[in-house]
Order: sequence, then structure tokens, then C-alpha cells
Amino acid sequence: MSRFNTRLARPTATSPVTTTGERTATYEGATGYLRDSKSELFLLAVHNRVATDTFYETGAARDDRYRQLVRELAVLDPAWSARFLAWLRTHGNMRTAAVLGAAEFVHARLHASETAALRPGPIAVDIAPYSNRAVIASVLQRPDEPGELLGYWTTHYGRRLPKPVKRGIADAVQRLYTERALLKYDTDSHGYRFGDVLELVHAAPAPDRGWQGDLFKHAIDRRHNRAEEVPARLTTIRARNDLHSIPAQERRALLADGADRLAAAGMTWEALAGWLQGPLDAAAWEAIIPSMGLMALARNIRNFDEAGVSDAVAQTVAARFADPDEVRRSRMFPFRFWAAYKAAPNLRWAHPLEQALNHSLANVPALTGRTLILVDRSPSMFPGYFFSTANTSDISLAEQAAVFGAALAMRAENPTLVEFGGTSREIVPKKGGSILPLVEQFGRIDGTDIPAAVKQHLAGHDRVVIVTDEQTRPGWLPSNMRGHGGMPETQIDALIPASVPVYMWNMAGYKTGATPAGGRNRHTLGGLSDAAFGLIPLLDAGHDARWPWEQRTA
Repeated sequence: MSRFNTRLARPTATSPVTTTGERTATYEGATGYLRDSKSELFLLAVHNRVATDTFYETGAARDDRYRQLVRELAVLDPAWSARFLAWLRTHGNMRTAAVLGAAEFVHARLHASETAALRPGPIAVDIAPYSNRAVIASVLQRPDEPGELLGYWTTHYGRRLPKPVKRGIADAVQRLYTERALLKYDTDSHGYRFGDVLELVHAAPAPDRGWQGDLFKHAIDRRHNRAEEVPARLTTIRARNDLHSIPAQERRALLADGADRLAAAGMTWEALAGWLQGPLDAAAWEAIIPSMGLMALARNIRNFDEAGVSDAVAQTVAARFADPDEVRRSRMFPFRFWAAYKAAPNLRWAHPLEQALNHSLANVPALTGRTLILVDRSPSMFPGYFFSTANTSDISLAEQAAVFGAALAMRAENPTLVEFGGTSREIVPKKGGSILPLVEQFGRIDGTDIPAAVKQHLAGHDRVVIVTDEQTRPGWLPSNMRGHGGMPETQIDALIPASVPVYMWNMAGYKTGATPAGGRNRHTLGGLSDAAFGLIPLLDAGHDARWPWEQRTA
């Protein structure tokens, strides 16, 4: 009799998010599993909207936990932390968390170095593996972010700026500060204007950008309200000034043939409304649409229809949604296309938004065999709906989870798609159907009971994918204690055979997980994009997975 070479034999793969073996409880009282610091930081960072409450955790508590983890790992493993922060801002597309993280990374390392220097003997803190200056520069990817970092640093650590902070910001502004950036982001609403940043960090223009010296001088003059003439090389700023010199009552008449002129002046749709001193009608939208980015187009679909934008112009917008390169360059999260679909009053947008969503979900694999997909629709996935929180996101965790679950089901060979809370219900995808209408079929279910959903629907599946915040109840109500009329806890891990891979897609970044993770067919994934889905076939095949910034390229 064969003991090891059986049909269920497969290599044991490992994944980067790892539990320590220490147990605690989920917020709903089930057995929970603590993760190591890197895993906890990763899952928190890819979901953390800074200063935003979630169902179980205040924004202040989340931010404190995030800061503490960054500071700890900045000293213990600066190389890992530096690569993580650069990835978080670029491929992870998390803006504020990356900026905050870089500031705390640098402060923690400088503090540790200073503290060690006061002790007798050799300095024990090695700050060489990664440059603090490079970490600061790596997270600054949008022109308003140098000011954001300065605002955070001076609020928390005072006006004295260490050299790595100054030099990192100076490196970034050479790359980021352009005429269009100045016109869009250098506004009175910001505490640190472009001119302030330039003066504080003593930034010099890039050697290969001759016009940038004129721009830097103009930004400083503008900040100090000096009535200096705009240099001739700054053609975009001069074009904007020319537009503002036109009397307000004559401006709408220029829109009919004004698209090129608006583009040459770096006009945004927000600035256009101010320039016109009134609402944007169809003519205004049609003039500015060619200059708008994909995110701005997606957010304004309802406005286009309410203003009466023509079908011909709508078709040009639709063509951009259907362009995979345009979608890739936009770096929009998939659920943003679901938000646009929800807001669209006209069905003419449905197909192009479905195309855009599919392009943004390019990493979702076509899984072979039978796949059980459980999507959490419990109250904690709807912050602000069942209970009031400060989370003002237009797209709930539940909707994001539904987008991912529906996408996986539409491409899987033989899926069982289930929505669950305290109870559960199967949703049957139509062959050849679309993801967006499938997402509309999901509802809201009170309670959170992952064990019950697994028990009800697991039936010989090849793998299980659970899209959730992991904060499950123990499997019985009203209590887990026999003395209160309840039943013994049902462990998720015990319900699923060890030979069946479980992929827990974490949607909230809470400290406690619902299952062990890291190996033995138990894996935790995370993020707001589809990128981690690409790990499932890899782990299915028994190959180890690394952190996203360490993955081998084919």
C-alpha cells in the first residue's frame, strides 16, 4: 500500500504572509491567529486609508499600529522595509500610507542610530543597506506629495529637517515639478506650496531640464506674491494666464473650438468650472474631455449624461475605457470601474466599463477543476451602512470583495460562488456572462460565520478562496460556551482537508487572521488590485511565493 505517492500528494508550497503559531481571538470571538510583523504590516498597508475608521478599529488606532510596525522593521530589516515602501507606492498604488511610512522609516533609523551612538562600544545599528534619501524619493510619485511629506514630518517632528529628508524631497521635485503640476497642485489650500518646498529643501533644477530653473523661480515668486512676468519658456502657464485675461462673459463662447486651447493651458475639469464661473454644460464637458485622465472620466460619467454629452463624444470616452494600455497606465483599482458602472445612468457605458474592468483584472487566472469561492457580505464589510463610522469610501469592502469573487468565478472552470454572513447563498454565474451584472446580484447578510459557510458548501472542491475581513464568529450563536446554550467552536482549518489549498483574501488588514497561513496549503493574500490572484496557480503547483517585489519574472 502506497503511503506517500498518493493521488493527493503535492509539494508543500510556502507563501510570504505567515502566522506565528500564537493564538488569540477574532473581533467576533473565534480562535484567531497572530501574524509576524512583516505579514501584519503588509496586510495593513495595502488596505490602510490613513486616518479612516473601519468597522472594528478606529483610524487613529490603525495608524498607530502601522507606524509602530514600520518603525520596528525599519531598524530590524531596513532592506526589506525600503523595498516594501517603494512597492507600496508604485505597484501597490497606496499613496498616503507610503508617504507616512517613508517618514517613519527615516525617523526610526535616525533615532536608532543616535541612540546607539550614545552607548559605549561600537554602534550596533547598521544604517548602510538602504539610503534614507532614496526611500524618501521612492515614495514621492505625484507632484503634491513632497508637500504632503513635509506636512507630516513638521507636524510630528518639528521644522528641523534632516538631510536625508531634504535630499530625498529635492530628488523627487526635479522629477515631479512641471508647469502642469504647478497649475494643478500649487493652490492656497495647501500649507506647503511649491515655493515653500523648494526653499525648504534647497532644490535645484534638473541638469537636463533647462526650463525648470525658470519654473522654480516662478513658483517661489508666485508663493511670495511677487508680480514678476512669467518667463517666456513657461508656455503652458502663460497660456493659462491668457485664458484668465478673457472677460468672464466671453469665455463660454470660446468652448466650441476650444479643446486645443484648453489643453495647451493645462486646464483640468475642476479648473474649467472656476474659469467659467458656473456649471459645466455639454459644450464645456466636450471641450475638456480630451484632456481628462481615465480616473477623471470614470468619476464624471453621471455628469456627462446629466449635461447631455453627445453620443459621438461618449464613444471617444468608451474607446479609452476599452484600451488595455490606457487602463494599465491609469493604475486604477478594479473596483473603480464598478463604482463608475453604479453611477452611470445610461446603459451606453456598460460594455466599455466591463471591458475596462476586465483589463484591470488581467491577473485573475482561469483556475482548473472545482473552486469554492466564499465572499463575505457581513456588516463589517459595509462600514457606514449598518453602523456609523468615519469611513466615507464610495466603495465598501463588500463591493470590492464581490468584484474579486465575481471575476474569479467568471474565469474558473467549475466555480461555486457563495455570498455569506451568518447564513449563506450560492450565486450562479451565467456562462458567457459579464462581471458587472454578476456583482449586482450580491446582497447584505447579517452576522459573520465562515465555518458555517464552509460546512454548507464544501463538497470535493480542489481549492477554497475566501474573500473576507477574517473576523468570523466561532460557528455557533449565541455563544461558544456550552454553559450559555452554545456549541463547541468549529475550526475553519479542521473543516477543510489538509490536501485542499485555502486562499484567504484579506480585505481589511486587521491584526488577527481566521486561519494559519504561510504553508501547508494555507495561504493569505491581500491588496486592492488583482495582482495577488496570480499567486494562486503558482501555489497550486507547489511553487513557493515571495513578496510581490521579490517575485521572479519569467
